[in-house]
Order: sequence, then C-alpha cells, then structure tokens
Amino acid sequence: MVVPWGDLARHTAVRDEVIGLTMGSSPTVRRRRLASELRRIRKEKGLTAEAVADRLELDPSWVSRIETGRRGIRAIDLRALLDVYEIHGDARDELLTLARQARQRGWWHTYGDVVPEWFQVFVGLEAEAAEVRSYHSELIPGLLQTPEYYGAFLATAATGASTEEITRKIDFRVARQERVTGDNPLKLWVIVNEAAVRRPVGGADVMRAQLQHLIEMSRRPNVTLQVLPFSAGPHPAMDGGFVSLGFPEAPDPDVVYLENQVGAVYLEERVAIDRYNLVFNHLRARALDPDQTRNLLARVSTEGWGS
Repeated sequence: MVVPWGDLARHTAVRDEVIGLTMGSSPTVRRRRLASELRRIRKEKGLTAEAVADRLELDPSWVSRIETGRRGIRAIDLRALLDVYEIHGDARDELLTLARQARQRGWWHTYGDVVPEWFQVFVGLEAEAAEVRSYHSELIPGLLQTPEYYGAFLATAATGASTEEITRKIDFRVARQERVTGDNPLKLWVIVNEAAVRRPVGGADVMRAQLQHLIEMSRRPNVTLQVLPFSAGPHPAMDGGFVSLGFPEAPDPDVVYLENQVGAVYLEERVAIDRYNLVFNHLRARALDPDQTRNLLARVSTEGWGS
C-alpha cells in the first residue's frame, strides 16, 4: 500500500515556489567566504586574534567565531574591524557587500519549524555547491528520494513527528531536489551501499517506485549513481556515510559533511578533505559502474518485498 505522503503534484507546486530562491546566492556560503577573507587579512597584517580583540575591546573568542563563520557580523562591527586592518576603497566595499549578502535569509529558513539549524547550514552550502560526492550506507540519499519513500522513513523514525510535520519535511526535501533537476544543476556523484537498495521502506510499491526513480535519475547527464555490492567486501567507509561538497569559486574550499542523529560535523581542513577524497575514490573503484548499477536496480525491483 502506498503511504499518503505522495501528493507529488502538491509537493512539486511547493518546489516551484522556491525555484527562484534556490538558484540564488547562498548566504551560508557568503558568510563562510567572508570569514575566510577576514582570517586571511588578519594574518597578512601580522596580527593575532588577541591583538585585534584588544583593539576593539572585545573578547578574543569573538574574533574566532567570526573567522570560523560560527556567527555573523554586524555592519558596524565589520567597519570597525576593517578600520583596524586599514582596509579602504573597493576592497572595503566588497567586504561590506559580502557581509550584507551573508545576513540575508535563504529559502530554507521558511522551514525552520521542521528543519534543525545544523541541517539548514548544510542546505545553505548545498545551494551553491557545484559538485556533491557522497556515500550512503543505509538510506537512499535525500536528493534522490521519492516523497513516498521519505515519508515512509519519517513515519517509522523515532521522532514523534505529526502528519503535518512529515508533510512539511517532504515539501522541504522536494524543494532541495531542484539542485539536481533545475536549470543550473549541480554535478552529483552518489555511491549507495547495496543494503540501502534492498531494505524495504514503505512496502513493495514504494520500493519499486523508488528504485525506478533511481534508474531514471541516474540517466541524467549531471548524475552518476553507483551501488557498492556486498561482494565488494570490507571497505574504508564501513564506519559511516559522508557528503563532500565542492564550490565553483576559488575562495570557497571544499567541505565534508558528517551527520548523526542529533547534529552534524563540518570538516574543512585540507588533510580531512584529502582523506575523504581518497576514501571516495576507493569506493567508486570497488562499486558497480553506472550500467551495472541500473541492471542491479532493475533486478531488485522485481524481487518480492513482502506486503
């Protein structure tokens, strides 16, 4: 039996309402870029965070939070900081504009009632990413889920979400998928463990539709989908999935996103990025190629899923 979350026409209408916003600049990325620029300028000036904080009569932790992007910065505080750094003219105007863009609210903030802040940060990064590479061990990735599959998962998750909350979450997920299917799609390379495509979620009809959706999405020119088969044996990502985001602008370094039940970790250090790139390359070498993946999905969709 199909779960009642699959009102695709309604979900698509919700997605269409935010298309213009999803394709715009991401304030999350702008804040991250501003933080990086301020950190670079301070170091070029030969100043410590303590020295800057002393000049501004602020706690040194304030400088640290600004330079890591953990908090925004008011225009008045940014001007004072730029005075300390003796930044004037066009360079000053560009940084003030960047700060103003970073204070804007993304379309995803309208779902703040059902989407935690730590995940909104991820969506802000995803909104401007040029490339996403990820590995998923148990669940079909969100950008490739059908509303019915995601709704069935939410209905069984230990969150106590109401029907209205589940519907809102599905609306949010469908809107996110514009990054894959829209006019300026990101390049998506996904590796999924065989367990994720064999585990029945929502019943036979839901799973068959989900697998068929994966096959169709894998044929898009911007999507590469591979299944890591059981026969691949042990591999370096057995301790969990991950998402790596790459950006089109040089000032925006890659980010690796690791999620758990109650939060997430964002890795930006070069050594961490290189480690996960190495793991991903190992996985894609062991996984079925795209044609083999589609053949496996087609075979699994014909198997008995139970009622």
